[in-house]
Amino acid sequence: MYKNFSWTAVILWVVLIFYLSNQPATESNHLSKGITEVIVKTAEKVAPNTEFDIRNFNHIVRKNAHFFAYLVFGVLVASVLGRSVVHRYRIIGLALLICVLYAISDEMHQLFVPGRGAQVKDVFIDSAGASVGIGVYLVIDRIMKNRNTR
Repeated sequence: MYKNFSWTAVILWVVLIFYLSNQPATESNHLSKGITEVIVKTAEKVAPNTEFDIRNFNHIVRKNAHFFAYLVFGVLVASVLGRSVVHRYRIIGLALLICVLYAISDEMHQLFVPGRGAQVKDVFIDSAGASVGIGVYLVIDRIMKNRNTR
C-alpha cells in the first residue's frame, strides 16, 4: 500500500509541476508576485527599517520555487525507487536521471506556453534541487534504518 501511495505522490507532483509550467507568463508572474508580497510584508514586520527591491526579490522567489519543487520531486522519486531498488547508487543515479529528464522536458514544454521559454539555467536549478532532495531522502532513509536496527 505504501508503494502505491509513493507512486501516487510522484504522479501528483509531476501534474502540479506541469500545471504551474503550463501557466502563461502573466498568470505565472501574478502568482509569484503574490507570494513575494506576502514574504516582503512578513519580512517588513520582522525588520521594519529594511528596504526590499520587490522586482529583484520576485526573481529570487521564482528561482527558489524551481529549486524547492524539484527538491520535493527528488525526495518523492528516490522514495519510490528506494522501495524497489536495492543498491543506493542505483537509487541516486535513477532518481537523478528521472528528475533531470523531467526538468528538461518541463523547460521544453514551456516553449509552447505563451510568454514562457526554455532556460538552461532553470534545468540546472531544478537539477540542484533534485540532488538535494535525493540527499535528504538518503539521510532520512539511513536514520530510519539505524533506528530500526536498534
